Amino acid sequence: MSSQPNTPLLDKVHSPSDLSHLSDGDLRRLADELRAETIAAVSETGGHLGAGLGVVELTVALHAVFDAPRDKIIWDVSHQCYPHKILTGRRDRIRTLRMKNGLSGFTKRSESQYDPFGAAHSSTSISAALGFAVARDLGGACDTGHGDAIAVIGDGAMSAGMAYEAMNNAGHLKKRLIVILNDNEMSIAPPVGAMSSYLSRLYAEAPFHDLKAAAKGAVSFLPEPLREGAKRAKEMLKGMAVGGTLFEQLGFSYLGPIDGHDLDQLLPVLRTVRARATGPILLHVLTKKGKGYAPAEAALDKGHATATFNVLTGEQKKAASNAPSYTSVFGKTLVDLAADDPRICAVTAAMPDGTGLNLFAERFPSRCFDVGIAEQHGVTFAAGLAAGGMRPFCALYSTFLQRGYDQVVHDVAIQRLPVRFAIDRAGLVGADGATHAGSYDIAFLANLPGFVVMAAADEAELKHMIATAAAHDSGPIAFRYPRGEGEGVELPERGTLLEIGKGRIVQEGARVALLSFGTRLGEVRRAAEALAARGITPTIADARFAKPLDRDLILTLARTHEALITIEEGAIGGFGSHVAQLLAEDGIFDTGLKYRSMVLPDIFIDQASPADMYAVAELGARDIEAKVLATLGVAQLGKRA
Repeated sequence: MSSQPNTPLLDKVHSPSDLSHLSDGDLRRLADELRAETIAAVSETGGHLGAGLGVVELTVALHAVFDAPRDKIIWDVSHQCYPHKILTGRRDRIRTLRMKNGLSGFTKRSESQYDPFGAAHSSTSISAALGFAVARDLGGACDTGHGDAIAVIGDGAMSAGMAYEAMNNAGHLKKRLIVILNDNEMSIAPPVGAMSSYLSRLYAEAPFHDLKAAAKGAVSFLPEPLREGAKRAKEMLKGMAVGGTLFEQLGFSYLGPIDGHDLDQLLPVLRTVRARATGPILLHVLTKKGKGYAPAEAALDKGHATATFNVLTGEQKKAASNAPSYTSVFGKTLVDLAADDPRICAVTAAMPDGTGLNLFAERFPSRCFDVGIAEQHGVTFAAGLAAGGMRPFCALYSTFLQRGYDQVVHDVAIQRLPVRFAIDRAGLVGADGATHAGSYDIAFLANLPGFVVMAAADEAELKHMIATAAAHDSGPIAFRYPRGEGEGVELPERGTLLEIGKGRIVQEGARVALLSFGTRLGEVRRAAEALAARGITPTIADARFAKPLDRDLILTLARTHEALITIEEGAIGGFGSHVAQLLAEDGIFDTGLKYRSMVLPDIFIDQASPADMYAVAELGARDIEAKVLATLGVAQLGKRA
């Protein structure tokens, strides 16, 4: 297969309306070409492959049956939307996926009228679709008009409470709303919990409720394993509550399951749903993540996220690593600590590999808990573990920790429970863009009373902070670290306990002090080298803690230098703001100190490489150098090359 597959039918599709001219047989061929084009494009760009391959036929069927953009097709999470983008006028840019100035890897309202609602976090689609349905019925103005609202949500995303809150509300309102449950038995990690077990058993002998005739006898078309599942489900359904299924109890008409890769089932069922649905309906579709591409089907994660790869072999083209990743340092260090301390346990929300806890799960399976896409539950579950005498580490990406913030405040901080928050993907993360940026955790954690907030400057510091967190039993504690490789520093065999609220001097200097919080320290060092050539030797300090601040260190730096500049990989309102508050309350500004704070700008930064994103943020070595010169009133740097 070449990078430019032969796609005669797809070449004629410039918008979804072009599908209306195709026969059902043509649509089946179109799906094959769409799959080949998706594989070819992602082989060049990298990105989320498996999820998109699993919904190729569903994507074709939805656009053939419904009238987008009048009908609103809302993809939950939306990492499966590449085939959708190809069919909606963006094929000519599909090889710019996740690149600077290219297509987003997710749906994005500003990118296309065919993306009615942006996403990247899970479990929002049903709420949004219900909003569109109510807006339609209330006569809301919409540039593309109002038709049906269709939410496509995976079984993994269905494990989050928000999906049930939306379904409960939709069942109460009784609005015409279509929810397609894309059941591939796998989110990013294998799904967990009672809901997953329920779905895996729920193979109906025939569709239920008033749409029964829509797919009469559809079970006979199911592959043999699913047919057998339908038979097993018959007795289970007889014993369930009146109404037959959980979904019907929530007010939805349930239809399914049907084979999501068989257009002979999908097309007639969707056409009947469109013609006959009156209230909320849930169509249960069975798919296979990575479908149609053998290397993805064979992978443990079904090709969830890949680097660029060889189409023929599936071999990914990853650059050789020069240093361990921060994530792997966390995973290995926690395993070492847990070997000596049976109280240490770990909690993650559907990201055991992404957070490095796969290593912990292999070694200590009884102490590792993947709660599914349920960050709110995960945080409070960790709080309960802490109250029960364990030492829980709650490992979440910064962007996903946002989803559990009320629980961080109400269940952890107010009760001063010693939950350890390992915050991965801090700062700007690259190709996933603004939706996954870890920009806000410093600000939203450091304002909580009794919270300890740390940031590692390098992988050795991370080991020290993990050890410090493990031993901290007097309240909640968090440490943040970025995606990707460390600085390549020598790693200690074991982490050393840090004194809470104490930073360190990295380099003694004069005139200006650079106070870094987190991994911008490497850029600070490089800026200092350039400044030395100009005869300026700054003092460099690593704050280590945003809460509690090292008052003595900060006040000493302020009183012994003309200028003090803080640098952090976080939004306004974080470390620098706390330093400014300290300086103001101590009267330091009254003496004429020049103070500046370098933070992420007050904008959402679109996807690009991390280096390009930090260039936009003006947080590189050259930017730090320029800030020092401007603050001291020294001649400015020349224009960038």
